Amino acid sequence: MQKIRILIVDDAVVVRRMLTDILDSDPDLEVVGTAANGKIALNKLPQVKPDVMILDLDMPEMNGLETLAAVRKINSTLPIIAFSTMTERGASKTLEALSRGATDYVTKPSTMRGARSAVDTIREELVPKVKAFGRRRRGASQPMARPSQHRPVVPRPVVPTKRPVVPRPVTTRSVGAGKTGTQKYSVLAIGTSTGGPNALAELLPRLPPNFPVPIVIVQHMPPIFTRILAERLTTASHLKVVEGSMGAVLQPGTAYIAPGDYHMTIARGSQTTVVTKTNQNPPEHSCRPAVDVLFRSVAEVYKDKVLAVILTGMGRDGALGCAKIKQTGGGILAQDEASSVVWGMPGLVAKQGLAEKVLNIESLAEEITRRICGT
Repeated sequence: MQKIRILIVDDAVVVRRMLTDILDSDPDLEVVGTAANGKIALNKLPQVKPDVMILDLDMPEMNGLETLAAVRKINSTLPIIAFSTMTERGASKTLEALSRGATDYVTKPSTMRGARSAVDTIREELVPKVKAFGRRRRGASQPMARPSQHRPVVPRPVVPTKRPVVPRPVTTRSVGAGKTGTQKYSVLAIGTSTGGPNALAELLPRLPPNFPVPIVIVQHMPPIFTRILAERLTTASHLKVVEGSMGAVLQPGTAYIAPGDYHMTIARGSQTTVVTKTNQNPPEHSCRPAVDVLFRSVAEVYKDKVLAVILTGMGRDGALGCAKIKQTGGGILAQDEASSVVWGMPGLVAKQGLAEKVLNIESLAEEITRRICGT
């Protein structure tokens, strides 16, 4: 089998050498070029013809965002993995890179010089992504979702009603009996990983104003990144999006994202409320937060009043939680392969027969709105 070809773009010599050693040690991978900045990378692209690019976001002469924009003008499908620091500035740049067409990201450890733990951390996170993106680019049945398919939707201005709707806490009464009228579900639960930030940036703005139930979300992301993601999604959508915290009372029209490095669950608070809880119990599927952890708790509290959605992501997280939701009578939807960056998580749910429908993002938004809002 032909090796997956990789171009590394980073201004630090020690990083280029470390990444080269990590990737070249795998028999399926080959580093075919390195570049110290974006200008050099652009010149090398037609020569080395990589299957995957690893792109540092902080570089002189031509930074990562500028390089990303230039590459996308000439190659809209090349998988690009952003390589950034786990800081507030790094998180903001990473999410901006994802919105501009980066395929995914890997965070740099706090120390890069010789620490075995740093090398192991990068290897465990980077190598599976490089292989997944490279193999799919080489010969998958479906083309990788293009960045242009993941442009955040800018919400239309909302005309205020004469009497603003003041959201009320979700009560255990509504958990047991659902809402009045034709609304079947009392909570929307979403799980996602690789490609998730862009998928959420497409999905949430398509949900209507005054969304009548709370939304709970697990996006596999490190600390800081989840808070920045919540802020960006609030700006882009009609919803209020926040990080989940210990004891936060669920409110209609608010989305709660599990904070990085913490599992998030929900539980009955007082006799009339449902609240979020966080913990640092061991990772599941090497993930914390994990979708399965959240989905199990949602099924326990809301029973058949749950609508769960599995979006793009690598791995198996979410399948066991979906099985629990199906067992308690809830509804399950999954993103389709063509619009997913990686069809691991939604693909497994679909293949196990757990998903009632497998749809692209636009159709998912329509189906969610129809089921929850009755329109």
